[in-house]
Amino acid sequence: MAVTGDAMTVKIEQKIVSYEVVSDGTDAVPVAPKKEVKKGPAPAVVREEDGNVIHMQPLMRRPVELRGSTYKIKTPLSEHALYVTINDIEVNGKRRPFEIFINSKNMENFAWIVALTRVISAVFRHAGDATFLVEELRSVFDPRGGYFKPGGKYMPSLVAEIGECLERHMTNIGILNPPEVSQELQAKRLLAKEGGLAGGSVCPKCNQLAVVRLDGCDTCLECGYSKCG
Repeated sequence: MAVTGDAMTVKIEQKIVSYEVVSDGTDAVPVAPKKEVKKGPAPAVVREEDGNVIHMQPLMRRPVELRGSTYKIKTPLSEHALYVTINDIEVNGKRRPFEIFINSKNMENFAWIVALTRVISAVFRHAGDATFLVEELRSVFDPRGGYFKPGGKYMPSLVAEIGECLERHMTNIGILNPPEVSQELQAKRLLAKEGGLAGGSVCPKCNQLAVVRLDGCDTCLECGYSKCG
């Protein structure tokens, strides 16, 4: 091999049979080693606040056996009833919902009911506060109109009644507190019951068929609404 003219020009006079890379003396940039990724369910990111990423709690594992309750829903929308089953898991000595199933002979709403139960069950299994689901479900209104349950309680949709079942279940296991009823409202309910008042009109506040006339004033026995203040 001979060097010609320019110091950067090299003339090769022999056949190349091998080669190697020669460092020019500069330090190589160190490459950070890859971290070992552990297998397992990764928690989902909820939000980022002040530079700290907050994660949802990991999924709870299902035991072999769970306790639960089944609630029957019978609506004028179908001749077949729906059966809502909510199973609970024990966490720190307290019961909390873990999964929900809805079964019926009526297959008309099968697709969205399966989707609804899967989403609700997924929320349950993240071990967070799931009480917000009650208000979300009860706020769903059917564009075709709701219906009145036996006893005069108005349901804006079938989804809303599923939310009521969830509320009843959470109240039974101690997650939600039962609604407080004032002594005045209790007295009005007792007066209506003793007076044999069976008829009623729809309350403009809570939409329940529970407005009766007491002492010359229309009063709702469900929420306490009164035109007389």
